[in-house]
Amino acid sequence: MDTETHVIAAYGTLAGPVELGGREWSTFDWADRCGRAAEAGLRGLGIWHADLEHLLERRKPKEIRRIFDDHGLDHLELEFLTDWFLDGDEEARRRKDLLFEAAAELGARHIKVGDMFGRSCPPARMGERFAGLCAEAADRHGALLVYEPMPFGAGAAPLDDALEVVGAARTGNGGLALDTWHLARLGVTPDELRRVPPHLLAYVELSDGTAGNGDDLLLEAATRRRFPGEGDFDVAGYVRAAREIGYDGPWGVEVLSADLRDTPLRDMARRAYGSAAAVLARPEARP
Repeated sequence: MDTETHVIAAYGTLAGPVELGGREWSTFDWADRCGRAAEAGLRGLGIWHADLEHLLERRKPKEIRRIFDDHGLDHLELEFLTDWFLDGDEEARRRKDLLFEAAAELGARHIKVGDMFGRSCPPARMGERFAGLCAEAADRHGALLVYEPMPFGAGAAPLDDALEVVGAARTGNGGLALDTWHLARLGVTPDELRRVPPHLLAYVELSDGTAGNGDDLLLEAATRRRFPGEGDFDVAGYVRAAREIGYDGPWGVEVLSADLRDTPLRDMARRAYGSAAAVLARPEARP
């Protein structure tokens, strides 16, 4: 399958008015989300863990997958697994089991993992835990585990830390997820991405924002993103660097914005695909 121009709408992009720490499941019906995504030209969708639980209360996994397939969609993303590197965290274990079981039943492309809350864990230790997580995943499902470095995560500042984490996995099902919003907030330039080994780059997400970091980056990430090409970040430069590395997989669009949460589902899907397609087609996004 040629996925070089396939675009996935991350969960938050088409979820509507959800709130991190509040009601995190979408009021949009799954069939409507799949239909609007396909209509707009998108080739995949994401499901957040709380939304997954909500969906499973109403539909069996086979029905969720059938609806997805019937709309001609290809790439299913599951998120988000955090605190997987801590000892004895029962909620992290429960969420891991939820996502791993769903990955097997729904045929997910990947599961996003990371450190969303800035827990204290050295990169070497996190790498050991990531390797163990990947080994367990390989026995339970066929999805990739993609580690997403974030500016509010512990040890996430240097790109080298993230490479140490994903480089510890030896099963071939773990890699790096690069989100252009996080990269810009971390101060990682497109030129720096050229140090990423091709076999470690598993996924790339596109979103934009304004120059300058705010006081609360988690809040900013959840409420103030912009569509790719509509902000101050060098999104096309990140795309070019990823392509030069050799990335030819699907591209995610993750736009969480308080200003856009009341936008009709059809319009959000069209903007998600249109903005990503426009950036991907720019001459400066090509090697």
